[in-house]
Amino acid sequence: MTACIVGWAHTAFGKLETETVESLIIRVANEALDNAGIGPDDVDEILLGHFNAGFSPQDFTASLVLQADPRLRFKPATRVENACATGSAAVHQAVRAVKAGDARVVLVVGVEQMTKTPGPEIGKNLLKASYLPEDGDTPAGFAGVFGKIAHNYFQRWGDQSDALAMIAAKNHKNGVENPYAQMRKDFGFDFCRTESEKNPFVAGPLKRTDCSLVSDGAAALVITDTATALKMKKAVAFRGQAHVQDFLPMSKRDILKFEGCTKAWGKALAEAGVELSDLSFVETHDCFTVAELIEYEAMGLTAEGQGARAILEGWTQKDGKLPVNPSGGLKAKGHPIGATGVSMHVLSSMQLMGEAGGIQVKDAKLGGIFNMGGAAVANYVSVLERLR
Repeated sequence: MTACIVGWAHTAFGKLETETVESLIIRVANEALDNAGIGPDDVDEILLGHFNAGFSPQDFTASLVLQADPRLRFKPATRVENACATGSAAVHQAVRAVKAGDARVVLVVGVEQMTKTPGPEIGKNLLKASYLPEDGDTPAGFAGVFGKIAHNYFQRWGDQSDALAMIAAKNHKNGVENPYAQMRKDFGFDFCRTESEKNPFVAGPLKRTDCSLVSDGAAALVITDTATALKMKKAVAFRGQAHVQDFLPMSKRDILKFEGCTKAWGKALAEAGVELSDLSFVETHDCFTVAELIEYEAMGLTAEGQGARAILEGWTQKDGKLPVNPSGGLKAKGHPIGATGVSMHVLSSMQLMGEAGGIQVKDAKLGGIFNMGGAAVANYVSVLERLR
């Protein structure tokens, strides 16, 4: 354990009409430093996770973190991007800086503002996280990419509509108790399972309730070395972590296996010296319900093609043997792309500190995080444990 999370901040996710990318960054940067009990002078490095891809007219955003306080001027600041795993890319880069001894205290911010972008442009921007020579003309944008994945999964393993609806219902139920969640409503299985005017098909077998939300929001972390963390009022340690990058074209791999996810979980658990069954909970990347379904298999919770068993038998419910997405996941919490991975680390840290309120998992000791960019292209896993 060479790096620890010692402070954090998180905005509500949703349609934040009075906010800007800059105001969101400033807010969480200051709040995270306050939460850690340190000042801007203590920061050695700044990392910003911001996907953008056309959502914000302002690019080159790393220096916007300096707007939080004049004392951050002249600190090294870098923007990191890796599609929907942008937030975790920033987090893992911070951990590497600490491990290398290049920084003692790193401020990590993740942000995105998506809702001010017109609908057609949202789809176009998100599709940039796919391989455009193959997927650039996909109807329904990035949802269409995962619609193809769901269709192919159904072809290979049978109709999984019940399982997808149960995943959606689970995550919406969990999200009710998350004060940061964009959608705090328990829709129930029947609504999620049934096509209706309010829940139409979007792409392939995926309905609206199978798709994560377009969101604005930000989250931030303060990451330090272990020696510094032990002097702080709280510390959550990185017990294991891994980043695995796969081919961008789906044609070069079996897209139903999420092999990069499997390898990232294997490496992170091995580094942590634990098994999947040792984890108290997992926050996983449910950009679409079919993604969570395949991730059950990729992380080793079930055999290939049997992911449905995990949800149908209640394993991944909040009171199950491995609660998955007690926060409500991207499905209910929202998915402001650059903020998502940072948010996962914030909420997991809150779980481990016993500060998660209504979404608290009982006796949480070890937490697992999987954040994915593209269709299992960028794969990040963290295993967290409370240090003090």
